[in-house]
Amino acid sequence: MKLAIGNDHAAVELKNTIMEYLKGKGIEVVNVGTDTSERFDYPIAGYRVAKLVAAGEVDGGVLICGTGVGISLAANKVKGIRACVCSDPYTAKLSKQHNNTNIIAFGARVIGDETAKMIVDEWINAKFEGGRHEQRVALITEIEQTQALASRGE
Repeated sequence: MKLAIGNDHAAVELKNTIMEYLKGKGIEVVNVGTDTSERFDYPIAGYRVAKLVAAGEVDGGVLICGTGVGISLAANKVKGIRACVCSDPYTAKLSKQHNNTNIIAFGARVIGDETAKMIVDEWINAKFEGGRHEQRVALITEIEQTQALASRGE
């Protein structure tokens, strides 16, 4: 497995912790975030990770900023990306099982190292369930591609 990881200046320490954790599990990590505490705009890291995921160059992505919100918003602007902010392992697991997320995000100012590791583990180990969820993911894709829900007459 190969994951891209991106972060802003608020998340350097947590990013480093998660990178080492993932490498310890045998996961290849592509670091496209910042490694310094100097100001770094989170949309840049969100975009970089999203482009790698959308292009199929990595299997998924991990994004970390102060809250996880801004960086995930930037990533979600890239076609084909389904990034979800998670502050708990249960949400991370269901985001993959039900929404087939391809990027997980969390906040360095919101959660600690151990919770972040549990979130990553649940997300990595979860599998998309398909079935009734496939139709909903297809609707999300339809909105993304057409800016409408033509299948619903909207």
